[in-house]
Amino acid sequence: MNLFATDYGYFTEPGDEYVITRHDTPMPWVNVISNGDYGTVISHLGGGYSWRTHASMNRLTRWEQDLVRDRWGKYLYLRDAETGEFWSPTWHPCSNGMTNYQVRHGWGYSVFEGMHGQIASELTVFVPLDDPCEVWLLRLSNRGSSTRRLQVFSYLEWLLGTAPDWHREFRRLFIETRYVPAHGVLLATSVMWDIPGRGKTHWNSNWGYVAFHSVSATPAGFDGDKRAFLGQYGDLDAPRAVIEGRSFGTQGRWGDGIGSLQVVVEIPPGESVEIAFVLGAGDDETHALRLAGKYRHLPTVHDALAQVKAFWKELLGALRVQTPDPAVNVMGNGWLAYQAVSCRLWARTAYYQTGGAYGYRDQLQDSLVWLLLGQPERTLEQIRLHAKHQFQDGTVLHWWHPLAEEGLRSYYSDDLLWLPFVVLYYLHETGDFACLQEEIPFFDGGSATLLEHCLRAFEKALSRRSERGLPLILQADWNDGMNAVGVEGRGESVWMAHFLHYLLVRWADLPVLDEATAVRFRQEAHALREAVNTHGWDGEWYWRATTDSGRVLGSAQNTQGRIFLNAQTWSVLAGTAPPDRAEQAMRSAREHLYTDYGALLLAPAYRVPDPEIGYLTRYAPGTRENGGVYSHAACWAVLAERKLHGAQQAYRLWRSFCPPVRGMEPRRYAAEPYVMPGNVDGPDSPHEGRGGWTWYTGSAAWYLRALVEGVLGVEATLQGLRVKAELPEGWDSFQLQRRFRGAVYQITVRRAKAGESPGCLVDGQAWEGDVLPIFEAGTTHQVEIRL
Repeated sequence: MNLFATDYGYFTEPGDEYVITRHDTPMPWVNVISNGDYGTVISHLGGGYSWRTHASMNRLTRWEQDLVRDRWGKYLYLRDAETGEFWSPTWHPCSNGMTNYQVRHGWGYSVFEGMHGQIASELTVFVPLDDPCEVWLLRLSNRGSSTRRLQVFSYLEWLLGTAPDWHREFRRLFIETRYVPAHGVLLATSVMWDIPGRGKTHWNSNWGYVAFHSVSATPAGFDGDKRAFLGQYGDLDAPRAVIEGRSFGTQGRWGDGIGSLQVVVEIPPGESVEIAFVLGAGDDETHALRLAGKYRHLPTVHDALAQVKAFWKELLGALRVQTPDPAVNVMGNGWLAYQAVSCRLWARTAYYQTGGAYGYRDQLQDSLVWLLLGQPERTLEQIRLHAKHQFQDGTVLHWWHPLAEEGLRSYYSDDLLWLPFVVLYYLHETGDFACLQEEIPFFDGGSATLLEHCLRAFEKALSRRSERGLPLILQADWNDGMNAVGVEGRGESVWMAHFLHYLLVRWADLPVLDEATAVRFRQEAHALREAVNTHGWDGEWYWRATTDSGRVLGSAQNTQGRIFLNAQTWSVLAGTAPPDRAEQAMRSAREHLYTDYGALLLAPAYRVPDPEIGYLTRYAPGTRENGGVYSHAACWAVLAERKLHGAQQAYRLWRSFCPPVRGMEPRRYAAEPYVMPGNVDGPDSPHEGRGGWTWYTGSAAWYLRALVEGVLGVEATLQGLRVKAELPEGWDSFQLQRRFRGAVYQITVRRAKAGESPGCLVDGQAWEGDVLPIFEAGTTHQVEIRL
């Protein structure tokens, strides 16, 4: 049965693939495929790019961000050797009459299918689990009555370094292509890599890899020069080499470096042939040739594809949900976790945003997804990595580049606190207090225990407060776009007061703090609570911030940006708001910020740029943080609703910005219906309800956590897994399988049948309380809760 079917596509049952049934989707619908080192982004039309380790500093192939045309990619061409007719197995660059075109995006792979006359094509693109390369497995089937002889040409443009390739006539002079006849492999190298920190001066170091392009069949020809392949003034939709049916054997350092291989196949009637093209980047030439040789063998290719599918199925299958709502099931059973891992943690790049750097607060939060997948050791790895990018004074890098190990020192008030935030979640999940004694270096030298790293973050945050006792916002807080509010060091942040209070209270309850520190944390939390309620309450909601000049933002006195979401939701999550104010703050959020497609970050949008606030006000009204639904923050609203009003209100809000639900209006929503968007246009935009900035958004991991904790009510605590059992209206039951401290909990929450008493059974035995027992790792246990 197809799920959430529209004119543009549907989810297959049970939801592990999304099938795109036409080429003219409202925006490019893509897949982000990565193994943690190598990756590729590919659109439903065949556009995209590839990289190793860092998508901006170590890009293999050229690509231009053009989401209107989507005409940059790595392509294959099919040519009938008898008639000269040609086409591509992807819609771009030249579909030329292809029919029955459809694309299947899955976890770790994408498949492009189509018919051209009597030739059926199936192209599967994937990245092997452990090698820095990608495979294009092409299957051609002859449905006709006579033998067909086809030429297959590949085409890609080498970048081999930092992106974007803004000065091609300069960069191409450093690239060399070389064909190795004994291996049938086209190699590409560059003697210039403009990455920071390499060499004594810029433009004076070699690219550190050897790129390769290979194919499973013996090549009949090759090209390494763009001018030869396309022809002077030629175009991708009709390249000279394909028109003439021949390769020109170009290579060397004097052209415009591309990779193209040609193979010839004969397909008898009713038969099929397979060819595997490979693109990758070896550590050196030996490594590159070894990888090319490995994937010349089709059985190896099929084994690698099977391993990719098995890996993702096992990883994502650690968390299973079954509810009466198929939208919950589709997103909760793989797609959200896949987006968080493959894109946010491993690729760190996508289509709306190309990247490759680590954001201090970004990937720390993303790593919380590993806890839900039963792999907390990976969260700890991320914690260690980020702790290494903290300075001795407790401040951190806002972001940094792997490979270069350079970054931007943070003057954002919140960045440093996400380390103790994620450590707190890790401790609740694992009870592993021993990790706090691990010695971890600082970025500027020296080392300390992980506990000391966290405490230094607290000390620095507590030292940065105004005379009124509110945290200074500095360059910005979580909302980067407020980057002028406190740049002179006087602006205040009410949201930071909530956030810091949240952490102080919870850390004070951890058994690792000495009594004096715990007492001090509680005192500081009390002082913050007093300050925010004395100065930050606007009458019906909490204001958001003050500027260096003392202007209040997020107040009823403002005409633009009168109310901000985070200042309300975190007053509930942090417990800074007294009960009456918590109710009023969320009532105001519902009145002014909630829509049928999610909760707006602020309202109304800024229509005139305000240099005292920052670039947030310079976005078009109703887009992104300027009056749109910012999905990351909307997830926190779900958690706040659960805490205040239970499962029904949390579920209603969660579902309002659920991609497959919103995607049932594909022309309005526009974005992919299988992953989270970073934002949805708000009422001040003429495109209200349009999703954007998909894939590369921290909302994926948070939306999954908002489902598990906010809707289903299951959360990790030091004492055990807590189940606050409730059922939204219209639900008779739900099931959740979740790993916790190495054990598998299979939880069923249902309404009691006639004659049954409410209660909880653990492995058939009555259990009191909402915190489940902690079991031995490797065991599986049944929990049934009757309401």
